[in-house]
Amino acid sequence: MTTAVRLSDEVVKDAQRYAEFNLRSVAKQIEYWYQLGKIAEENPDLPVSFIKGALTGNAEMERGEISAFAFRNS
Repeated sequence: MTTAVRLSDEVVKDAQRYAEFNLRSVAKQIEYWYQLGKIAEENPDLPVSFIKGALTGNAEMERGEISAFAFRNS
């Protein structure tokens, strides 16, 4: 579902700057911030760096760049 949302010029300019740096569209940057903020709010004990790492790992798995770690019994 797509919905038009009004955002302040400042938010859009920040999103454009971060999106360019992170090779994302402005919409994807805002979605990333949404995910990050939502997870942080739902899990206040998790450091933001941990959440960023988890989101990065999930994206890499979805793209097939990495696979799940399998433990071996010695």
